[in-house]
Amino acid sequence: MNCVGIDVSKGKSMVAVMKPHGEVVIAPYEVAHTDAALRELADRLKALEGVVRIVMESTGNYHMPVAWLLCNAGFYVSVVNAMLVYSYSNNTLRRAKTDKKDAVKLANYGLDHWSALPRYLPEEDTRILLKNCYRQYQQHSKLQTMMKNNLISLTDTTFPNVNRLFGSPPRADGSEKWVDFVATFWHSQCVSRLSRRAFVARYRRWCDKHGYQFNEDKALSVHASASSHLGVMPKTDTARLLVEQAVAQLRTTSAALAALREEMLQLASRLPEYPVVMEMFGVGPTLGPQLMAEIGDVRRFHSKKALVAFAGIDAPAYQSGTVDVKSRSISKRGSSSLRRTLFLVMSVILLCSPEDEPVYQFMNRKRSEGKPYRVYMMASANKFLRIYYATVKEHLDRLERAPVENRERGIVAQ
Repeated sequence: MNCVGIDVSKGKSMVAVMKPHGEVVIAPYEVAHTDAALRELADRLKALEGVVRIVMESTGNYHMPVAWLLCNAGFYVSVVNAMLVYSYSNNTLRRAKTDKKDAVKLANYGLDHWSALPRYLPEEDTRILLKNCYRQYQQHSKLQTMMKNNLISLTDTTFPNVNRLFGSPPRADGSEKWVDFVATFWHSQCVSRLSRRAFVARYRRWCDKHGYQFNEDKALSVHASASSHLGVMPKTDTARLLVEQAVAQLRTTSAALAALREEMLQLASRLPEYPVVMEMFGVGPTLGPQLMAEIGDVRRFHSKKALVAFAGIDAPAYQSGTVDVKSRSISKRGSSSLRRTLFLVMSVILLCSPEDEPVYQFMNRKRSEGKPYRVYMMASANKFLRIYYATVKEHLDRLERAPVENRERGIVAQ
């Protein structure tokens, strides 16, 4: 048997081929991530005698073109967690690290774990697009939070507490009422220098222009708030420019978030598990696509425990001699994005408190036992993931069996 170790980096990889007992088949050499170079590598590996398996680390997006091409060429490709390889065979006093040594190390790792190497299966295009959309959604969400805080900090010097005057939720296009209001009334003096009657009339025209419902009492309370607060920053063209730029940046990011959210929902609706996931309590049009993006095809996990471990909310056992720790913290070794989404789903369930929902019943039982907030939230997330795995996997298996059963019924009918 031949084990190919590929140490992947950006734009190139180091390749080494080893046999058992330290026999070097192909000494480490560099391969560029071009179509011609990777196909030449595939042809060279096909010429080897015996069974060939390829091992590489999961390195973000760098390994994907290499794994995809070699997998389509018919090779058994295994993409392993980098932490597993890092902990393997570090029994040396020298801390030398080179790409050549790492390629050989990967090949030896594959030989030692030959029968347990998980096979890499390329994801569907829809799942790849959904996952990348969610990655961009996360980045824009962080930017939105940062820019919103920046605008609030800026308006505290021009129109204090203006962000608290309106409680309307964001619209489908990402716009918010208080942000639209600040774009027009960027300083408290823009309101306070008008009479109450004049501001009410202007506020009515503003509501009609932006499609908001007019309320005279709200207009009067906004006028009173503007009159009672003092803007530290003077009402100048410079101050107006600062506020307008902050508003424009926030609007752009919010619009991008709304577009990404809509695209994620469209992509998720093409997946076979979409109707089942969306029926689960606590999962809506925002959190549902996030769950499907992070988990992917549940059939790639051999059990419920594997999915829970992937999320990093498992509590590994610890026992040594007479020490047997029963209560441990979660491992946090898995997907932090999935943990965040699960926490949000648990927050929705806790807020709605559906008495007939199994996850809430479990959560309420743990809470009544005196468990801390984060403990019963993560324990409930663990239960939710197990239900998710069982429900979705059963649905996907039923869809796979349906064509076979239909063909068998057709044969019997004939």
